[in-house]
Amino acid sequence: MKTLLPTSTAGSLPKPLWLAEPEKLWSPWKLEADELVAGKQDALRLALMDQDRAGIDIVSDGETTRQHFVTTFIEHLSGVDFENRRTVKIRDRYDASVPVVNGAIARQKPVFVDDARFLRQQTDKPIKWALPGPMTMVDTLYDAHYKSREKLAWEFAKVLNQEAKELEAAGVDIIQFDEPAFNVFFDEVNDWGIAALEKAIEGLKCETAVHICYGYGIKANTDWKKTLGSEWRQYEEIFPKLQQSSIDLISLECHNSRVPMDLIELIRGKKVMVGAIDVANHQIETPEEVAETLRRALKFVDADKLYPSTNCGMAPLPNSVARGKLEALSKGAAILRDELTRGTF
Repeated sequence: MKTLLPTSTAGSLPKPLWLAEPEKLWSPWKLEADELVAGKQDALRLALMDQDRAGIDIVSDGETTRQHFVTTFIEHLSGVDFENRRTVKIRDRYDASVPVVNGAIARQKPVFVDDARFLRQQTDKPIKWALPGPMTMVDTLYDAHYKSREKLAWEFAKVLNQEAKELEAAGVDIIQFDEPAFNVFFDEVNDWGIAALEKAIEGLKCETAVHICYGYGIKANTDWKKTLGSEWRQYEEIFPKLQQSSIDLISLECHNSRVPMDLIELIRGKKVMVGAIDVANHQIETPEEVAETLRRALKFVDADKLYPSTNCGMAPLPNSVARGKLEALSKGAAILRDELTRGTF
């Protein structure tokens, strides 16, 4: 029987301290060569164990085998120079030293397929795999070749589609594209961003998702949120066109945010991953707090289309906090699931 309110994470989980420096993005690996390969697999097993113990229904690798949700994929592509970097402003928010596109983009070999196949061997649960979205990839680079954000996004969409089809063949049930840039560049999202995303999912038979959040719980993002006012209505700009897209699930930031919950009405009919866990602080939610966020969402999304999740990835958090938040997510969803089953909601 299909699980009602199936839980999942939006993305990353903290890496073990023996693999990389904890609570840090782009943390260098502490292992090398064969030891690194084995270490990544051990980390993946631990991430899976934490999800299983917490009762998460749709599991992932926790992105433990990659340094960063965008650049790890990019560094496997040809046409990108990681040696001669340039500084750009990521999502109009903070400066970062990024690689340079200096030639035609091409995918020479699979990037995450072996890792996904390994995860599939470890569990019988549905698995979700995250890939960077085309627009967010464009916004994490300096383009000296195509000199067009739209053209570059289209090339990224082509190689993402190649990867996604092989991930599907490896047994992935849901392929998620991370597009935090969708919350910033609204005109571009509607002009070509969603079209590029459609290209990335072309021909897939598995379920597809797009994750659109307000970013990791790092200072640059939390500072930006303080400038957004009493209501965060960014989703309103892009939901109408997303509602008409072929994407199956739309992943949102809801708990402790200032997003008006009624905006979800704009994507009525889609499956919605409702972020019921705040990743920007170390306070562990109570199950009842999670359940209350989900109750509010249920006014605008049917119960059979609601997927409780985290707001974003939890890589910058301590392991103990992330584990506690996973457990709270699972228990909170269980409260509401019980209410729905007994007809007391």
